[in-house]
Amino acid sequence: MESPWLETRWARPFYLAFVFCLALVLLQAIKLYLRRQRLLRDLRCFPAPPTHWLYGHQKLLQDDEIEKLSEIIEKYPCAFPRWVGPFQAFLYIYDPDYAKILLSRTDPKSQFLSPWIGQGLLDLHGPKWFQHRHLLTPGFHLNILKPHAEVVVHSVNTLLDKWETMLTTQHATVEVFEHINMMTLDILLKCAFTKDTNCQINGSSDPYVKALFEFNKIIFHRTQSFLSHHDIIFNLSSEGQCFQELSQVLHHYTEKIIQDRKKSLQEERKQDNTQEKKYQDFLDVVLSAQAENEDIFSDTDLSSEVNTFILAGHDTTAAGISWLLYCLALNPEHQQRCREEIRGILGDKPSTIWDHLDEMPYTTMCIQEALRLIPPVPSISRELNKPITFPDGCVLPAGMDVILSIWGLHHNPAIWENPKVFNPLRFSPENSDQRHPYAFLPFSAGPRDCIGQKFAMIQLKVSTALILLRFEVTPDPTRPPILSPQIVLRSKNGIHLFVKKIP
Repeated sequence: MESPWLETRWARPFYLAFVFCLALVLLQAIKLYLRRQRLLRDLRCFPAPPTHWLYGHQKLLQDDEIEKLSEIIEKYPCAFPRWVGPFQAFLYIYDPDYAKILLSRTDPKSQFLSPWIGQGLLDLHGPKWFQHRHLLTPGFHLNILKPHAEVVVHSVNTLLDKWETMLTTQHATVEVFEHINMMTLDILLKCAFTKDTNCQINGSSDPYVKALFEFNKIIFHRTQSFLSHHDIIFNLSSEGQCFQELSQVLHHYTEKIIQDRKKSLQEERKQDNTQEKKYQDFLDVVLSAQAENEDIFSDTDLSSEVNTFILAGHDTTAAGISWLLYCLALNPEHQQRCREEIRGILGDKPSTIWDHLDEMPYTTMCIQEALRLIPPVPSISRELNKPITFPDGCVLPAGMDVILSIWGLHHNPAIWENPKVFNPLRFSPENSDQRHPYAFLPFSAGPRDCIGQKFAMIQLKVSTALILLRFEVTPDPTRPPILSPQIVLRSKNGIHLFVKKIP
């Protein structure tokens, strides 16, 4: 007699829980369906390549994404919706008029990096972004950057000395990106903190350097998986847990340097013994900005901007220098012409390079053409905070994600003749005057353009000049690079070049 009563007693809660869970699943399915219908409606103005019902365009662009993107650009010359799974889509644009409309606004960028860098210039928007931009812009004035040229020269020479040592003991092939990546990190740590980790010699043995490299890998993997775009799913994953641990390492490192610097400055003021430094590092600049604007620039803001400086300037500049060397290796006639120009200007006094950075027109054109052909940052994203209307009348609502494909823009055959050909004369004064101002955007444009582009160009010019004065580079035909469009445009198998010492 008791059995049926017990079964009913225990079954009712189970059935209620089952019905409740079923209702939640059904509600979520309805929400996803409505989301997809809304995206289809919002993107109806823009034709797109055929999509898979589950994977969207992921399989279409999974292999040889760069080549497939070239085909899509030719068929859809302004923009196309890119579906990442069935319920998430971005609008890819690569037309200069579209770019002008988007970049004239101050929509926020991607938030993937916030857990480490915090709310710095990359992630901020609105009035606080304007405040930070205004406070930090003086730190990138040429008078501040001039002493940093000596730091760049020293770090580049460390790299070149290492190459000379390597060439006496092994084959002349060098995977240049790995070495140049360490060089740019060496430069940034010195220019940000006056901190010498000796990472070019010691590699990634330094805890901060090791954490930074692992951190960048996780960011890339997250951008490639649409499920990881959701914070809850990512935070529960093993990568998310590792990401948090690495963030703590990087935060503690930055915070310790900031606090140590503050204590040192306080002690110097107490003793009235302020020591004159060779140059102001980036930390000096932001500490000065904080001292004058404590009400709007907190310690958290200070830490965020220092981290932003490291992250935004590290891999990007390394990629720019590495791809430039690769382009010059493929085009020896342009490499030799750059070398002759640099020799004619510097002679046997490379230490005077700062005074001649504006006297390298052909080398500068080659740098610009390499940045066009293989842009270090292949795309930038914006989340619309208000509706946008493009020149052809197509409208997108607020909340939509728009990705400006810098690579697509630089390879759009409607803008550039023979876009796959390395031709520095595209950037001669007469040709530049005829080009759309938003056709070439290696450092973005508009109010949110790259605040550190002058510093990046200094590194590109100094590195190119010193490398070409000591070495000749040629491609390794057995290991051509395979483009991999991550946050920074890398090569899946590295960038291998034959490096030959010039007598």
